[in-house]
Amino acid sequence: MPTIDVNGTPVHYTSEGSGPGLLFVHGTAADGETNWGHVREHFTERHTVITPDFSGSGKTPLHADDLSLDELVEQVISAAGAVTSEPFDIVGFSLGAVVAAAAAAKYPERVRRLIVINGWARNDDARQQLAVDLWRRLSDLDAEAFGAYSALLIFSPPFLASFGAEGVKATVAGITAEAGTLRQIELDHRVDITDRLSSVTARTLVVGSTRDLLIPVEHSREIHEALKDSEYAELESGHMVVFEKTPELVQLIVEFLDRD
Repeated sequence: MPTIDVNGTPVHYTSEGSGPGLLFVHGTAADGETNWGHVREHFTERHTVITPDFSGSGKTPLHADDLSLDELVEQVISAAGAVTSEPFDIVGFSLGAVVAAAAAAKYPERVRRLIVINGWARNDDARQQLAVDLWRRLSDLDAEAFGAYSALLIFSPPFLASFGAEGVKATVAGITAEAGTLRQIELDHRVDITDRLSSVTARTLVVGSTRDLLIPVEHSREIHEALKDSEYAELESGHMVVFEKTPELVQLIVEFLDRD
């Protein structure tokens, strides 16, 4: 996996395929491979797919105690720039959607098209703040409760139930509170890009999930309304739509990218 230095942080990324650049930005507690490895093959025939790990995820270490949105923007833009000098498209999920939108706002000349999946713009939703704050505090109180609460937040009830008792138990056991995850959750709690959306000029697809308990679908609808040139789609899924509705999500992305 190649690396590029971004303000002292070695940012790891992968690059696969051929054609125009397509940057996939992962969400909280994930990395480029865990969020996007299972969908990469659907795009590599026509795109050069770039999947960075931003700070605290995968093979990219934390550079400081706190993360900033602009730090992550620079990391993912630099990873794409290491692969291509041409404008590229960005797909972002969850925190990655916020990073992707902020990147499109800051670098309109670099971003051709933008896809925002289960993202948010504002941080003044009291219910969302409560959910994210409890998520973070549970990591200090009870590791098992942190895993259980995480599973309840990120998966829709029927999808999680389909795992069965042993599958749910294994899923909960696999969710751990790593240092990078905690810093990313803290960023989730405070990040706000409301004032940046007016600077996004890229043609955009916004995707929301109707059964999302972590980032309610109303936030996706608000992003769509705030952008100058956006299309909107919803899927019946929990927050982890990248796993719950993989074929449907891939189809939405492919169809959007195929329309010049």
